[in-house]
Amino acid sequence: MDSKIPKVGQIVKVLRGRDPGEYAVVIGIVDHRFVWLADGDSRKFDQPKKKNMNHLQLQETISSEVESSIRETGRVTNGKLRFAIAKFVELMQDEAQ
Repeated sequence: MDSKIPKVGQIVKVLRGRDPGEYAVVIGIVDHRFVWLADGDSRKFDQPKKKNMNHLQLQETISSEVESSIRETGRVTNGKLRFAIAKFVELMQDEAQ
């Protein structure tokens, strides 16, 4: 899954940098190497983090709410980002049990 192309709305796990182990959402794609990330909490939509794809682990989950909001209006609320990540983490915990 690591070598696949990221999609807007996709959940990623940060492997390197200031916040390893944290989850974020892809809100934009720069090129084949970099993406824009936001989590709605420490990294808001208005100030996303530009991140190298080599420092990320793509998850299979794509948030349809985030994807459709960005496609329709060009932006997404920080609450939707937080909700998408919380829902994903909850799903991961349920699968682990």
